[in-house]
Amino acid sequence: MAGVSSIDLNLLIALGALLEERNLTRAGEKTNMSQPAMSAALARLRRHFGDELLVRDGRQYRLTPLAEGLLPDVRDALRQVERTLEARPEFDPATSTRTFSLAMSDYAVTVLVDPLLRRVQELAPGVGLTVNPIPPDMHETDRGLLQHDLMIAPLGFPFPGESEEIFRDRYVCLIDPGNLRLVGGALSLADFGELPQAVATFGQREVLNQAELALTVLGVPRHVQVTTVGWLPLPFVVAGTDLVAVVPERLARRVAGTAGVTVCEPPFGTIELVEAVWWHPTRSGDQALRWLRSIAAEVAAPL
Repeated sequence: MAGVSSIDLNLLIALGALLEERNLTRAGEKTNMSQPAMSAALARLRRHFGDELLVRDGRQYRLTPLAEGLLPDVRDALRQVERTLEARPEFDPATSTRTFSLAMSDYAVTVLVDPLLRRVQELAPGVGLTVNPIPPDMHETDRGLLQHDLMIAPLGFPFPGESEEIFRDRYVCLIDPGNLRLVGGALSLADFGELPQAVATFGQREVLNQAELALTVLGVPRHVQVTTVGWLPLPFVVAGTDLVAVVPERLARRVAGTAGVTVCEPPFGTIELVEAVWWHPTRSGDQALRWLRSIAAEVAAPL
């Protein structure tokens, strides 16, 4: 094994990305390094540790036992570096001109952005917010949380960060008002199971939302005919068809009139959506982000 002096900060960052991503291309994207530069970094790391670190396993790479053992320490070291480099003067919202980057689901944008922007403007007129969609690979890597200051998204997904609940909603059904299965504004469980359904998915691997997972556990029959990316398209997909969709209530009631669909009580009982604010563990000490998290929780409380 080479001496510690052969490892610099850039090589430590490359090591962390390689161990986390287990893929040279994704590690290079995470660290803004070219493929040749990442290959060279891996070669230096292999010489330093006297170990392959990453070995081919079919089309993928797997970590060697040494690399598996290194991963927790490398994570801790990089978090400490992040904390040191991101140290800032005490945050004063009234005078700050910082711009925060937020990643939010379409649901969170629909119900939370307006009160959040109003409150931030009231308390911190110089602060800016940029709102971005949630990266599709959020459940696979922490790259998204490193690119954005905060994310607002549901609990229940395997996102690699810290989180705290800010509010809850429940799921309801959306159906076209002319659907013959809708009797007295209600839908029976048997009819729900027989109707074709439109569902929302999230991410490259079509990760199911929590309502779909809960219905699967309950054994409710499913006949999925249409899938959309995110919630907002569902009311417009349902309109004029015999489809039924399960959607968070606040979003459903906000757009039902525009889409021309009916909101009805779910025949399968109450399933809750728990919305949370997420952040990268290395930014837990950032005073400005603690302030912004508190504002998000404040404006979400009335919900």
